[in-house]
Amino acid sequence: MKLTDLRGILQYIPRFREKTFILALDGAIVTDENFANILLDIAVLRSLNIRVVIVHGAAAQIQALAREQHVTPSDLDGTGVTDDATFKLALTAANRLTHEILEGLSANDLRAASTNAIIAHPMGILQGTDHRWTGKVERVDVALLQSLLTQDIIPVLPPLGFDGDGKTYRVNSDGVALAVAVALKAVKLIFITTTDGLYHDGKLIRQMLVGELTDLLEKDRSQLEAANRSKAQHAAAACRAGIQRVHIIDGRVDEGLLAEVFSKEGIGTLIYANEYQQIRPAKKKDIRAILLLTQKGVQTDELVKRTRAGIEKHLGDYYIFEIDKNPVACVALHLYPEQNKGELACLYVSASHENQGIGQKLIQFIGDKARELKLSALITLSTQAFTYFQSKGGFQEGGPEDLPPARRIKYEQSGRNSKVLVKKFN
Repeated sequence: MKLTDLRGILQYIPRFREKTFILALDGAIVTDENFANILLDIAVLRSLNIRVVIVHGAAAQIQALAREQHVTPSDLDGTGVTDDATFKLALTAANRLTHEILEGLSANDLRAASTNAIIAHPMGILQGTDHRWTGKVERVDVALLQSLLTQDIIPVLPPLGFDGDGKTYRVNSDGVALAVAVALKAVKLIFITTTDGLYHDGKLIRQMLVGELTDLLEKDRSQLEAANRSKAQHAAAACRAGIQRVHIIDGRVDEGLLAEVFSKEGIGTLIYANEYQQIRPAKKKDIRAILLLTQKGVQTDELVKRTRAGIEKHLGDYYIFEIDKNPVACVALHLYPEQNKGELACLYVSASHENQGIGQKLIQFIGDKARELKLSALITLSTQAFTYFQSKGGFQEGGPEDLPPARRIKYEQSGRNSKVLVKKFN
């Protein structure tokens, strides 16, 4: 994403101003050479009046310290048994890392503070095993965090929790990020890792509905890469708890955080709640988006060129598929009342959202509209995607004789020799 593309950023500002983002940093990211750029991204977020809370892990640092001291850690991520030796490593690693983050934020003129806002209790004995110094988040001191945020101070939370007796416990940083996101009613939880995102069966998941991820975790968890199963589990839990969008991104990508937040495409995996995407009637302000969306299709001769005046004249025929209030696909339903037929037209999905079933959803949507209007048939013309309409939309090949007279005249004048496809309704 180019930072000079201010229009791309400005459209998000009203939605995110004074809202809270939780940034969950893997320990390995804090010591990565790109961390300086992440700090710059955070400075941009703060300049836009977006509130930021940082939660960090320390697994990579614990492992490095263990090698230096020739110690074998009993657990790296705060979910297993934490023995005395590992607990000492965890305290040292977490405190060092918190200090590095505070230093980096200071270098970018950002005020920040490490807190004891995570109240924890011992994980205890599970299935006969005492987890010793491993803890579990009991609650979040919301008043403390809100007080810091209202003073423009970024809270920095290590993977440590504290109980009422002054004891410290190791806690899983993903669990801390989840608890803080829910407690502060954050609009985004962003896991910043050393991977591109969630992979299933070797393929990167770009977007997934929380219900689909929940099913995946229940039925096919082993096909998710082990490194990010915890992220997947906590992402699903966050969405179920009311966080609308959870992102998993690669923190080694320059400007990756801003690209994920301020672009339609993003760079990683997005897990979202049900209301995240919708099909809606196009508005006058969408005409430019429709022209931009369909531009590539016109260039490759997949679509007929449309003018702004032509779209505006028939604006009521057009529908937009939007994600996070951004148009990523469009379609139109042109009516021919005298023949009681409709034409599915101008179907196009942006390249960044291909192969996600959006086109099929739009075809189904127009089909449902046609049935509501009690049309006898739906027609569509295609030069390149006719097999797609047949396999995904249930259309069958027809001929020019199936076109309404007015549409047939345009068809013959165009010289495109498109295939005519028909879907009849009983």
